[in-house]
Amino acid sequence: MYKFGELWNGLRSMLRLYEKMMKNVCRKYGLSMVEVDIIAFLKNHPMKDTAADIVEFRMLSKAAVSKGAELLIQKGLLERNPDQKDRRKVHLILTEDAQPIMYDVQQVQESYAAQLLDGFSEEEYETYIHLKGRILENVKIGEERGYDHSDQCYAVCNAPASGSWTGRAADYQL
Repeated sequence: MYKFGELWNGLRSMLRLYEKMMKNVCRKYGLSMVEVDIIAFLKNHPMKDTAADIVEFRMLSKAAVSKGAELLIQKGLLERNPDQKDRRKVHLILTEDAQPIMYDVQQVQESYAAQLLDGFSEEEYETYIHLKGRILENVKIGEERGYDHSDQCYAVCNAPASGSWTGRAADYQL
């Protein structure tokens, strides 16, 4: 039976490793993790450049993003650019001074990916890509449905224990 705790602990371990590796960038430039997250997000998602985008996709609080963006603006690493069509929308633009930080962020992200995939054969890597795509598609479907899955929660919580994965959500052990 699939154990949710193992997945959750694995995801948290992956996040801890990423943050530990990214702390070197934080120390080098005197930035907080939120500030580096904002820079990394804007570098990696040039079409998602508002504070609301960062809040949504990085799952950071509005207050943390607002404070982090303001500090980056004060440090000359970020600029505000009002949207020409919708004055309520403000685009966040990385400045030229942020280039060395973006480079170091990219280096850490590449090292992180190399660490995660170390020792994978080409076939294992292709399998990983395929399975990741399927998982992300399932996540997308779940998000589109909304978050009220009380009927599925009942089925999951009351499913009989089985010894192996059956491919059914109702067989998950929480």
